[in-house]
Amino acid sequence: MDISNLLGGAGSVDPNRLTSGVQDVFRSSGGVDGLVGKLRAGGLGDQVDSWISTGSNEPVDPQRLGDALGPDTTQQLSASTGLSVQSLLPLLAQFLPMIIDHLTPGGNLPEGGGAEGAGGLGQIGDLIGGVLGKR
Repeated sequence: MDISNLLGGAGSVDPNRLTSGVQDVFRSSGGVDGLVGKLRAGGLGDQVDSWISTGSNEPVDPQRLGDALGPDTTQQLSASTGLSVQSLLPLLAQFLPMIIDHLTPGGNLPEGGGAEGAGGLGQIGDLIGGVLGKR
C-alpha cells in the first residue's frame, strides 16, 4: 500500500499524532465495542463484520466512513492529527479495517469492550507506525 498517494501532499504525517488521535476515537466511542456499534449504526455493518471475522477485510469508502463516524468525530480527529478531513478519511479507511481486525483476534470483540488498555489499543501505534514506515 502506498500511503504517500493517500496523503495527497500531506506526506508529513506524524505517526504519534495519528496514533493518539485514533486511540482517542476508540476511547471516546466506548472502546472497540462502541466504535464497532457506531460504524454499524452508520450503515457499515457488512464491512465492519468482515473486519472482525477471520476472513478478508472488505474495503470501506472514505466518505461513507466519515459519514458513519459523524462530523464531530472526524473534526476531532482532524484537529488532533493535524490532517485535513480530505487527507484523513482515506488514511482512516485504510487503517481502521486493519486496526479493528487486529483488535478482534479470532473474530471476537475484546472482553469489556476494549475501552482502555484492553483489546490492545496500545498496539495501534505499532500498526500505524509500521504502515507509515515509522517516520
